[in-house]
Amino acid sequence: MKLTIEEQVALIERGAVDVISREDLLKKLRKSQETGIPLRVKAGFDPTAPDLHLGHTVLIQKLKHFQDLGHDVLFLIGDFTGMIGDPTGKSETRKPLTPEDVARNAETYKEQIFKILDPAKTTVMFNSTWLGKLTAHDFVRLASQLTVARMLEREDFRERFENQRPISIHEFLYPLIQGYDSVAMRADVELGGTDQRFNVLMGRDLQRTWGQEPQVVITMPLLEGLDGVNKMSKSLGNYIGITEKADDIYGKVLSVSDELMFRYYDLLSDLSAEAIASLRQDMEGGRVHPKAVKMRLARELTARFYDAVTAGKAEENFERVFQKHDIPADVPEVEVRIAEDAVWLPRLLTIAGLVPGTGEGRRMIMQNAVSIDGGKVEDVEYHVKAAGELLLRVGKRKFCKVKFL
Repeated sequence: MKLTIEEQVALIERGAVDVISREDLLKKLRKSQETGIPLRVKAGFDPTAPDLHLGHTVLIQKLKHFQDLGHDVLFLIGDFTGMIGDPTGKSETRKPLTPEDVARNAETYKEQIFKILDPAKTTVMFNSTWLGKLTAHDFVRLASQLTVARMLEREDFRERFENQRPISIHEFLYPLIQGYDSVAMRADVELGGTDQRFNVLMGRDLQRTWGQEPQVVITMPLLEGLDGVNKMSKSLGNYIGITEKADDIYGKVLSVSDELMFRYYDLLSDLSAEAIASLRQDMEGGRVHPKAVKMRLARELTARFYDAVTAGKAEENFERVFQKHDIPADVPEVEVRIAEDAVWLPRLLTIAGLVPGTGEGRRMIMQNAVSIDGGKVEDVEYHVKAAGELLLRVGKRKFCKVKFL
């Protein structure tokens, strides 16, 4: 990908919460360009579960951006740290994984990440390679780099301490060990979720101690799940797994709210920021229906984990099921002639006989009870493009096919 340094930074910063620091990133990118030596970009994953979901792929997608720019990805599987148990965000000590759990889940991760990353530009590493060789003396030296007061700056540790909930000594070691990974890997950049900010910054501190140039830290937001509130999690059931059936991935993406849809675009799509902004403008201007925008995203993500043909079939299956189960055979039809290019949706609902007036139309939209071609409409000021045909639905039983003349 031939981009200027500033364009590269813009791509890297897309969707990111923190870039620490932007100046360091610029220096590293310029040096890489001048020397032809790619940056070493690290992201670590503890193999705590056998399957990845879209929330995990926010980081992986950012790794892909670095690969597209010609850099090397160091995909770290925390087989050693997984047996400690990451305390991040936990209100109690996390149960560590057994060696058998780690080995099984790690193999599954390796298979899944290459649905997104280029294997030729990815080095899969295991931190037991170097952590397993550290002596007691090494661990004492590592532990000496941080005070208890500094560790209690972490919100989760501080909260547990103040509420007299136990914190095990080995949990204090976790951020230090994660930071030492960056030393051992000589990372130029480390990616992490916002909940990992303390840990990834530790890598910068330890690299300085070991005489290395500190890594750039990039934190990415935690992706909300299908409920639109909590972060995506298998335990909450609000997730989209990347190993799910194509039909399920497609259907689940379509169930994402209109409000959340563009966050998914920003964090997960391969479309450029300019293309996404254009889609948003077209949708907000009534030139494209939200469902069509969401279908595009559903096709893209389904194709990423399968292929374009399978994604197309998933779309066909979804439409067929929708037609079979949700639309009665005797849907009334109405022909509508509108002088303007677009018509206010409450007015169209009134013309179609689905509501007695625009006030009721607004109320039904506010109750999330109105859909166009199966896509929910949440904006009471939404205008429908006056062209072609569409299917209106109000509530569970009121349907009307509209044909614009």
